[in-house]
Amino acid sequence: MSEIPCRACPHRRQPAFKTGTPEQIDFIQTMKTGEETFEPSEVVTAEGAAETPLYTLLSGWAFRYRTLPDGRRQILNFLLPGDLIGVQANFLGEAAHGVESMGTTVFCRLARSKMWDLYRGYPELAFDVTWLTAHEEGLVDETLLSVGRRTAMERIATLLLYLYKRAAVIGMASDGVLETPLRQTHLADALGLSRAHVNETLGRLEKRGLFRFRRGRLEILNPKALESLADYYDQPLAPRPLL
Repeated sequence: MSEIPCRACPHRRQPAFKTGTPEQIDFIQTMKTGEETFEPSEVVTAEGAAETPLYTLLSGWAFRYRTLPDGRRQILNFLLPGDLIGVQANFLGEAAHGVESMGTTVFCRLARSKMWDLYRGYPELAFDVTWLTAHEEGLVDETLLSVGRRTAMERIATLLLYLYKRAAVIGMASDGVLETPLRQTHLADALGLSRAHVNETLGRLEKRGLFRFRRGRLEILNPKALESLADYYDQPLAPRPLL
């Protein structure tokens, strides 16, 4: 399969992303060194790796995670097309977290050596990269709030709404329906709940007629009630930079 030129990237037509100037897109093209495909549950970036690639997720789903010595895993954030992966390692010297694919995923690989050229020659684009890093920290804060203070029902409602809204603005969901590789195990690891607790809570929420979640298909049936439960209302997501 031939690679997609940056100027023809389908995500640049989505309202979720800034279009970028022609000069910026041409520079991003010089950063791109290829595309890589990963199979389901494959490690994209290992925790603590000294040399990690810089990627933009082109298609599919993935997640960032940390693990404890006994194997328990915390999912920090779910990744959707357009997300940039590996910037933190540029500053920390090693990967602070791992990345794992969900389903078959395709990543654009970017030359890390070009980062200094980006900061020197394209300050607005460099600011966007900094914004992405700060935004990622904000998402981790939101996860901490959920795990620390929200009930199990509120946690699940908030996460499902958030993922649906993110998918919708990049054309991956519409009319209340999202096809996703998300499973109960992912919800448990993201929200600090046991698999059994997730299963029970999903059942209670579905009995209320708020949504239906079966075999990778999420249907939002009562968005207003779900938003009220999650205390998460229809806040427009600002356009994000795209490398």
